[in-house]
Amino acid sequence: MAINSFEDLEIWQMARELASFIRVNATNQSFKNDFRFVSQINSAAGSVMDNIAEGFERDGNREFIQFLYIAKGSCGEVRSQAYRAFDADFFNQEQLNSILKITETLKFKINGLIMTLKNSGGKGYK
Repeated sequence: MAINSFEDLEIWQMARELASFIRVNATNQSFKNDFRFVSQINSAAGSVMDNIAEGFERDGNREFIQFLYIAKGSCGEVRSQAYRAFDADFFNQEQLNSILKITETLKFKINGLIMTLKNSGGKGYK
């Protein structure tokens, strides 16, 4: 299958699922009242998918790789914030486990694409 747009990337699709999962599960009343934390975890989750998309739309592997590293960092941020949310009783164990599973898988898949791009020989314009 040819990759013609960022929407075709499995990692972008997974990042979209992560962002949706976070938004849906950050709805309990105590979590909703912590506006700053809700905003922070939603922003980090959105950053994963947005950086994958922005990097894909650049004209070269080097910039794409740079944005993938940022996306991977945001994925780690979501993972860390999920622990904070669990410790504050905003997420239950099942929600935490789901987030940890998604972020762990996504981290490895992003890293795999980074390695593929680094070894591809094609560099593009930037």
